[in-house]
Amino acid sequence: MIPPEAWRWFGTAGHFICGQWCRFHLCTQVGEYLISTVGEYVHPSYSGGSEAAEAKWLEKNWPGADIGLGRKYETMVFRAGAPCKEADCKCGQPAIGGAELGTRGYNNRADATRGHMELCREWADPVRRKWAELTMEPR
Repeated sequence: MIPPEAWRWFGTAGHFICGQWCRFHLCTQVGEYLISTVGEYVHPSYSGGSEAAEAKWLEKNWPGADIGLGRKYETMVFRAGAPCKEADCKCGQPAIGGAELGTRGYNNRADATRGHMELCREWADPVRRKWAELTMEPR
């Protein structure tokens, strides 16, 4: 069992090629696994390049564009790769170490937060991890 105090939290999206345009992201390393949740996706082409235009777009399109089929938020689990060692960053956030091990989708911030924490707990516990591996949506 990997206790929560041993988990490592990071301030940027851990997956999704457009993660830089997600307003919501949680990224947690739990042992050898990286659990990444993203959502509230607002691509610059939707926002017109200004905060005012973005706010207007979000009024009609909250919580942003879909990031997968029928979902506004998603959590993916990966093996953790090598930590960041970029000279101007060195944040230590691991790269993705291969294909995703599973995914879950959500349509609101509360479910995404609960789902992220649930998966952190599952992947921290060897017995629950086995169950998670069997029940997560395959890609």
